[in-house]
Amino acid sequence: MTTHPAFEPGRAAVVTGAASGIGRAAALRFAALGLKVCLVDLPSGALEAACAAAAAASPLGASGVMAAPADVSSIAQVEALAEAVYARFGEVAVLMNNAATGAFGGPWDRLDVWRQVLEVNLFGVINGVQVFTPRMLAQGNACAIINTGSKQGITCPPGNTAYNVSKAGVKVLTEALAHGLRNESGANITAHLLIPGSTFTGMTAGNLTEKPSGAWSADQVVDMLLAGLDAGDFYILCPDNEVTRETDNKRILWAAQDIINNRPALSRWHAAYSEDFAAFLRA
Repeated sequence: MTTHPAFEPGRAAVVTGAASGIGRAAALRFAALGLKVCLVDLPSGALEAACAAAAAASPLGASGVMAAPADVSSIAQVEALAEAVYARFGEVAVLMNNAATGAFGGPWDRLDVWRQVLEVNLFGVINGVQVFTPRMLAQGNACAIINTGSKQGITCPPGNTAYNVSKAGVKVLTEALAHGLRNESGANITAHLLIPGSTFTGMTAGNLTEKPSGAWSADQVVDMLLAGLDAGDFYILCPDNEVTRETDNKRILWAAQDIINNRPALSRWHAAYSEDFAAFLRA
């Protein structure tokens, strides 16, 4: 449950990437809270199954949910999505831009993957913000926009550079969105950056069929999301079963201090700084 006024029963939510993972868990929880929910994802049986599950969870039943197959990387499809949602529900109180892909792209390889990742993970959020925000502002009532980021967009660990860049972009966009809404006359919309930790989802599971002990479930992330909304948090930073908030804070601080202290880029993973970083964590 959350006391955020956008979550009043009977109001409407749009969740992208809703066929699985965090998006599916959020859509089902929002439906159970009495919101009308539009579940958005690429067309698939998984989207239809998630919509059926949301209808079963909702006190409104099937009348309170709709499945909207769409590719969020296409501005035309997001525009069509908005038209369909407003035609069905009349408003949008909660927008959760969550759709993402974890395809791998390194600093100097797989340009085709880079384009795919940025189009879905970053431009999918940009498209959602550009299309829905003016409509939500025009409503004049309390609303919330939630963008799903990642710790990888903050500390940027070596590995999937394309994913890190896309999520760093989501962070910057959402910060600017929150600032802009604060300074928009008459605006009654809050913006929030959801930052999951290690979470067991279809995107992260790989060949695993059971959740690793160190990972959170998608439902736990949604629990944290609702608690953060209740508290009025912008940065909703999730721990997991292995990494505490204190550790996250120190990792984020160390990354920022690379610039301040003129250390090598990503010094946390630099052999010459391994002992210093370990001592920093222990302090």
